[in-house]
Amino acid sequence: MGIFNFFSKEKKETLDQGLSKTKESVFSKINRAVAGKSKVDDEVLDNLEEVLITSDVGVETTLRIVERIQNRVSKDKYINTSELNTILKEEIASLLSENNSDISMDFDSPLPHTPYVIMVVGVNGVGKTTTIGKLAYQFKKAGKKVYLGAADTFRAAAVEQLVIWGERVGVTVIKQKMGSDPASVAYDTLSSAKANNADVVIIDTAGRLHNKVNLMNELTKIKNVMQKIVPDSPHEVLLVLDGSTGQNAFEQAKQFTLATSVNALAVTKLDGTAKGGVVIGISDQFKIPVKYIGLGEGMEHLQVFDRKEFVESLFS
Repeated sequence: MGIFNFFSKEKKETLDQGLSKTKESVFSKINRAVAGKSKVDDEVLDNLEEVLITSDVGVETTLRIVERIQNRVSKDKYINTSELNTILKEEIASLLSENNSDISMDFDSPLPHTPYVIMVVGVNGVGKTTTIGKLAYQFKKAGKKVYLGAADTFRAAAVEQLVIWGERVGVTVIKQKMGSDPASVAYDTLSSAKANNADVVIIDTAGRLHNKVNLMNELTKIKNVMQKIVPDSPHEVLLVLDGSTGQNAFEQAKQFTLATSVNALAVTKLDGTAKGGVVIGISDQFKIPVKYIGLGEGMEHLQVFDRKEFVESLFS
């Protein structure tokens, strides 16, 4: 059953709880922005602009949102400040819809390719390996056979962490010794996965960003080697971003989208921050779908992103 047909009470509670810090921050700022005002005027719009920017929505996206609300105010002549949250929900959801920020499949959906190959990229510390573990859990829970490839061979901790996740979830992890060629690990993983009829293959990669040229070359090499086994792989290049870093996440997104062909995003650690507005800005500015959001430490706390539910939760 697809996500648009089913959004369980448990998932909604997890989303509401995970966004609680952002929600509390945004609401208190909006309340201050409209204090003493009965209608949305230029001053309220100026204050709203400040609210959105300081909530890490980003300048460009904020200006687009405020312009949309300004147009509605001009059209409707009089908009009560009590309507502001509803208008915000509508305009932000509409903006995200226009920018291709909906996903086409969730964990239970039939896979468009078998094996479905996901290459995961992102700097160290954003929750990349943890996200891979949670993805493996969700796919396995949905009845899919999952293989993980430990291609971040430059950090022993990364390989060890992936192996621990593999044992915890109960999925196969392919690894080599420290310092091995990451492309070789990816090759071995896909070969084994294909031979054993795996449904999903998730490849971890090194999180170094200090030299973009080297990163680009490495990721390109991994892709080329994987395509010898599965010609059209990777089907998904998933960039993991730490939502708690706010504007720094924008910069990481810029760098990685220049280095490789990212086609999906995961934004993690939203439960511990008031910077959840970053999801809106990143969805809008990069025209790359936010596919997953991390809302807590538990394996079940990685959710498929649904823009309508996200905006509803944030502004209700």
